[in-house]
Amino acid sequence: MKLLPLAAAMALAPTLSPAQDLVTRTRVGLPDAPNVLTFRLTSYDLYSSDPATREGFEALFSDFIRARPAWRIETQLQTGNIGQEQARMLQQAQAGRGPDCAMVDSSQLATFRDADVLRPMNAVFSDAEVADLFPYVRDAVVNEAGDVLAWWWFTDLRVLYRDTSVVPDAPQTWEEARAAGLTAVEAGREGLLFNGGRWEGTAFDWLANFWAQGGTLVNAEGAPVFDQGDNREKFLAAVAYVQDLVDSGASPERVTSITDYDAFNAAAAAGTASMFVGGNWQYGQLRTTLAPEDFANWAVSELPGPTVDQRATGTGGWAIAAMTDDPAKAALCGQIAKEIYAGPGNALQGLLPTSTALYDQYDAYDGPEFELFAQALQNGVARPGAAIYPEISNQIQILLGDVLSGAATPEAALDAAGDAARAAYARQ
Repeated sequence: MKLLPLAAAMALAPTLSPAQDLVTRTRVGLPDAPNVLTFRLTSYDLYSSDPATREGFEALFSDFIRARPAWRIETQLQTGNIGQEQARMLQQAQAGRGPDCAMVDSSQLATFRDADVLRPMNAVFSDAEVADLFPYVRDAVVNEAGDVLAWWWFTDLRVLYRDTSVVPDAPQTWEEARAAGLTAVEAGREGLLFNGGRWEGTAFDWLANFWAQGGTLVNAEGAPVFDQGDNREKFLAAVAYVQDLVDSGASPERVTSITDYDAFNAAAAAGTASMFVGGNWQYGQLRTTLAPEDFANWAVSELPGPTVDQRATGTGGWAIAAMTDDPAKAALCGQIAKEIYAGPGNALQGLLPTSTALYDQYDAYDGPEFELFAQALQNGVARPGAAIYPEISNQIQILLGDVLSGAATPEAALDAAGDAARAAYARQ
């Protein structure tokens, strides 16, 4: 679509009245706006199942588009299958059929960069704003030429949530987590819940157990080494931990079908959950979901490790990137990231900003839980910026499914995962 000059577009754009419905299930803005941007987003914000989150983003998007009446944002919703969705979007972008702007999972940024489908958004972000990003974020979104190829707008981490009326003391080790789960089951509650179905969340959450031991997924060249040398022993130990949770009953068998963090919120609201491995953003969701007296029982702590001194937590998050050669569309994509998500969107959802300055700008980060999150981030590990990571994650998901269901032994499943990952690496 050829864009109109700005002055002409503004002249043709209809006036937006307060009563108009500017946000629908597939559109932001008026249906006859002359310029169109396609934006592929997740279901975690504008289309969230949480009413407060959804309404908050509807207001942010409405304000954004009122200031740009010449534009219409056609929204495309990704499914919860992160790996599959991201792979499909990459293929479409390479074929010239991708969205103009999209949410890209932080674990996939290297893949999109290597495929040369991301377009600079330098016109939107200043040098000072780029410099204020956390180093690992800045390294991921800025290329060697200094181009801003994406805006990683929030980071996150995994923590252990527990109902203190059932689990009063925070489990510090794997052994203590198992014991707490069994105690909860004896009290008529579910034990330790975690993602165990086939999706990226399962691999990412589980990897903290591998990283806590110093495990490494890839070598300096980006080749998979998770099943070799000392990594093999550490990998199998981490698998044995979650396998024992299920086999012992400390975790229910239904974890093998959980592929959504909302499942933990639902279990907490139903009064069946005692503990779960979840994201930091769920603290705010629980606050709005549970009755005040019930929420008062919930606390967060660092993920348990094989020993008290061995801890890790995965740091993830989402980025917004432009995949269009049109400078005006690329700029609008960057403005969406900057004006809706990075700052206002962070504060609305309690998501951790990637810019240090934002922590002082919003009262949302004054709560005591953010002290815990900051402490846990000292043990944070980001997924490797290697193009092979998505396939490694895929193989870990398959492995955990096979092991937890009893379809394969850990050793055989690890051999298969390692072979498959190396075969995929050889094809790159």
